[in-house]
Amino acid sequence: MTFGFAPSSAASFSSSAASATRMLEPAEWAAAGIPLLRNPREVVTGLHSRHRPEPATAVVAVLDPDERLRASASFTSRRSPADGWVFRNALLSQLRRVIPHDLRRRTPVRTAVLLYCRDGDARWTQEDGAWMWGLRDACTLHGLRCGAYITLTRDGWQVLGEVRGGRRPNAASAPEPFATAEAPPPPPRTGGVASDVLRRAAAR
Repeated sequence: MTFGFAPSSAASFSSSAASATRMLEPAEWAAAGIPLLRNPREVVTGLHSRHRPEPATAVVAVLDPDERLRASASFTSRRSPADGWVFRNALLSQLRRVIPHDLRRRTPVRTAVLLYCRDGDARWTQEDGAWMWGLRDACTLHGLRCGAYITLTRDGWQVLGEVRGGRRPNAASAPEPFATAEAPPPPPRTGGVASDVLRRAAAR
């Protein structure tokens, strides 16, 4: 025989009310002072090429101060209804797995950004608000700056809280090869008599 208690209506209301507070409205996100990406398309294209996200896939990435990618991870989330606390825990688990924390620093140096591929259009949803809350809280607990939240839909990509976006990549497009997704490293500097001698020797 199993004994238990059915949740009361008051308890259910309390739970739903708590979940409702674990999301950020677009105005709250815009007022949080989230740092702007210098080249969001490059970041989006690079993550899309690496992880090839499909709808319901989240890609969390950590960038250094020069916006070079230091670590990234992707995972599928089909949480319904959306809950920022659950999203926070999922993001924190991935961050702990791929990169050490920066909690000993007085001010965060590295920045975490989140790309979420989903169905629908680019307009803000409550699910987006829950992901924003989760990203901000996970960054605080891991010692990172909270960076951009980007949605990827069939219409393209959109940095929420900003007016920047594009049609490609999108949720249905094929990933670009790494050669075009990222600029190649600059060639080594050469010059002088020694370089001329080496080039002539190599040509023989």
